[in-house]
Amino acid sequence: MARRPKVGEKAYHLLLAPGEVPRYVLLPGDPGRVPLIAEMWDEKREVAKNREFVTWVGRYKGVPIAATSTGIGSGSTAIAVEELLYVGADTFIRVGTTGALRREIKLGDLIIGTAAVRWDGASRWYAPLEYPAVAHWVVVLALVKAAESLGVRFHVGIVASTDSFYVGQERPGYGGYMPPWARGLIETLRNLRVLSFEMESATIYTLASIYGARAGGVYAAIANRETDEFEPEVGVSDAVRVANEAVRIIAEYDNQGSLRS
Repeated sequence: MARRPKVGEKAYHLLLAPGEVPRYVLLPGDPGRVPLIAEMWDEKREVAKNREFVTWVGRYKGVPIAATSTGIGSGSTAIAVEELLYVGADTFIRVGTTGALRREIKLGDLIIGTAAVRWDGASRWYAPLEYPAVAHWVVVLALVKAAESLGVRFHVGIVASTDSFYVGQERPGYGGYMPPWARGLIETLRNLRVLSFEMESATIYTLASIYGARAGGVYAAIANRETDEFEPEVGVSDAVRVANEAVRIIAEYDNQGSLRS
């Protein structure tokens, strides 16, 4: 696409027009997780589907809400954020899975991201690496309050975002391939007290900050790289519950004007 859509036109990839989504959007990577998120809503309907991008809109406890899948990694995630901003969204919560790097994080625990190590590719085109990828404090506060109110076990801190599931997370590639610059990544991050690996948040946080939007993330720890444990989907339902409830809390803050950016 050589140009931005004209006013009123649908976004090229998401196939959404301005006004078709509310300001609050949950961002899973997996398109199949969108209807799972929407199961908790009072009203729900699919409004667009194209490639890896699936969007549903509805209401959660009376609050207009949407969920759009981003696909895997920073390239498609940057597209999703750009086009969601174009159609009217301004608050994003990444809802995903993650691989914990610290022994004390148990499978099924949630991690609430305060910032992300920018080992992605897309955010480098938006800002120099010295520019931090930080979650918005209002979103972090709402996620913490939601997790506390729902009684789920959670940790708060920095995550690391990388576009590479294998070598970029110090997993051997095909035939055991491991370049020297990828050796020791996990130990380095542990020493920096980074909590986990995931693949999209640095992009979301960076773009949201640049454009004056708000973003945060909640992730289910389905693996632990220190204990070598793995259980697919464990904790995902808790992450979904926390993300939805956080939207309600943010909307309450916005309606009351009790917190200022």
